[in-house]
Formats: sequence, structure tokens, C-alpha cells
Amino acid sequence: QVQLVESGGGLVQAGGSLRLSCAASGRTFSRYIMGWFRRAPGKEREFVARISWSGTTYYADSVKGRFTISRDNAKNTVYLQMNSLKPEDTAVYYCNAAETVQAVVTNYWGQGTQVTVSS
Repeated sequence: QVQLVESGGGLVQAGGSLRLSCAASGRTFSRYIMGWFRRAPGKEREFVARISWSGTTYYADSVKGRFTISRDNAKNTVYLQMNSLKPEDTAVYYCNAAETVQAVVTNYWGQGTQVTVSS
């Protein structure tokens, strides 16, 4: 089991930046592919970005070039640097930890942090 706690959300004007953090506790951090998802009002939760233990990253097309995911394995923390924010980035952002054991994927989620981008 792993526990995830997000921080860093808030209100920002369009074009601004925010950095989200997700602190993990519990089992070995390196076991997990870490990611960020978001849910906008009235919409389904969607993938934003993920990063492997070794640092391989993958992004949704909607955030590519504006968001950067990174992780500090020594601090058991994953970050999401969000630049050039747009009103459509407004959502609750959730940290995700995915563990694969014998081809079975288990997902863990944080409680979410609100990001609001004003126009």
C-alpha cells in the first residue's frame, strides 16, 4: 500500500505557472510508475502525464510542451510543473501510483488538489 498526498494547487491567471507536488509514503517508491490525472467539472477523469522510476515520461497531447513531470526518488516525491496555463486546465488534479505485479496493475490515488486558471 502507498499513501499519496498532493499539494501546490491554487488560483492562477491564464499564462501563469504552478507546481504540484505529490509525496508518497508506504512501500518502496521505486516500485511505482507515477502519474498525474485531472478531472474538470462535468468531465471524466483524464490522463495528464506519467513517469517511470528511471525517468521516462509520457504526456497527454493537450499538455505537451507546457507541463513537465519529474520525480525525486530520494524524497519519494513526484512533481508536475505547469506553465502557460489555460482556463481549460482548470480541474482537480490527482496523483497516481501504479504498481504491476505478475501482470496485475494496482492503482493508488491521492485526494486531489484544485487548480483554477482564470481568463
